[in-house]
Amino acid sequence: MSIFKTAESVSPKHPDKICDQISDAILDAHLTEDPDARVAVDVAGGHGKVFVTGEVTSKAVNVDVAAIVKRLAGDVELIEHIAAQSPEIAQGVDTGGAGDQGIMVGYATNETEELLPLEFVLARKLNQYLYKIWPYDGKTQVTTKDGKIVSIVASFQHAPQAELTQNVLDWVKQEPAAVVGEDVALHVNPAGDWNVGGFDADAGLTGRKLIVDNYGPRIPIGGGAFSGKDPSKVDRSAAYMARRVAVDYLKARDAKEVFVYLAYAIGYDQPLEATVVIDGNEEVVEGYDLSPNGIIKTLDLKRAIYEDTSRYGHF
Repeated sequence: MSIFKTAESVSPKHPDKICDQISDAILDAHLTEDPDARVAVDVAGGHGKVFVTGEVTSKAVNVDVAAIVKRLAGDVELIEHIAAQSPEIAQGVDTGGAGDQGIMVGYATNETEELLPLEFVLARKLNQYLYKIWPYDGKTQVTTKDGKIVSIVASFQHAPQAELTQNVLDWVKQEPAAVVGEDVALHVNPAGDWNVGGFDADAGLTGRKLIVDNYGPRIPIGGGAFSGKDPSKVDRSAAYMARRVAVDYLKARDAKEVFVYLAYAIGYDQPLEATVVIDGNEEVVEGYDLSPNGIIKTLDLKRAIYEDTSRYGHF
């Protein structure tokens, strides 16, 4: 049976992605000085204002939030309100427990070199290609059927339709993974050319592009956002570990598709569930330290590496 599969990607100048990047840039700034910093920063922005809030417990003294916001959002009014991490949460994390409850899903597939869903990879690659030409607010979307592209949507700020259409066609010709079907439908700036974008056109919020940050809509997610959170938050670190485990099992078993499900309780250091599904066959994950501290050590997560992850998806 033929099944349509669709995924989208957004550029780093999309309002939600600006907020994600600000959150993770603040996190990186704290980790640079204090690898043990506890950070949970959320950002809302739009129409000339940026609101930064959340909880930070850190020894860092040189974190310039205003400079970070200006670098990523331009000249906007900053409203900053950050408190320390709740001591009731900290008492569970200090002993090595998870910073919250939650479910994390990891995924890997052999259908692309990236071990990610084809439609997701294509949408992201097209977005990255177009953003190099038009470094503004933008979105792409790719629909495939039987592994071939049947439709492409591309909308970019300041990009005239005729030029953007040619850019899309150029990408199709040079991208090896972009196998096209007959009569591919192109929807390029389908609502017309546009010049007002980013925070001037729309508001943004940290963690609002969860599907883009994960694997595309074909794959379920646990629900937690990543950006702005230090690795003691299993929303982020355990999701990264679930991906690592999925990739490892995919390669070790020469599988086509692997799902990994992890679940945690706040203050408890072992997962309540650690399931791997290999080509439809369910097993218990074995051979990994899945405690928060074990994950942080395995993946070396106390580094200032997070702003880059917030741009085009985390995997």
